[in-house]
Amino acid sequence: MSDAGRQSLTDKAGAALKPDSEKTYLEQGKDMLAGKADSAASSAQPQSQKSYTQEIGDAVSGNSNENQSSIADKAKDALGMNKQ
Repeated sequence: MSDAGRQSLTDKAGAALKPDSEKTYLEQGKDMLAGKADSAASSAQPQSQKSYTQEIGDAVSGNSNENQSSIADKAKDALGMNKQ
C-alpha cells in the first residue's frame, strides 16, 4: 500500500519495465505526470514520516530530488530502451 498521493511500487515497476517505444503517447504522458506528482509528494513529506516501502521506492526510483538517474533509468539506458 502506498502513502497518500504516492505511486505504489507496483505502478512504478510497471511503468519502468515497459519500454517507452512500446507505450502510447497517452501512457507516456500519464507516466510523466504520475512521476512528477509522486516526486512532489515525496519532497513535501518529511523522511521521518515515510513508510518503509516508500523509502525503498524512493531509493530505487532515484526520487531523492537531487536530479540523479534512477536505477530503473540506468537499466533502461544500459539496454538502450530509454528515449533520448
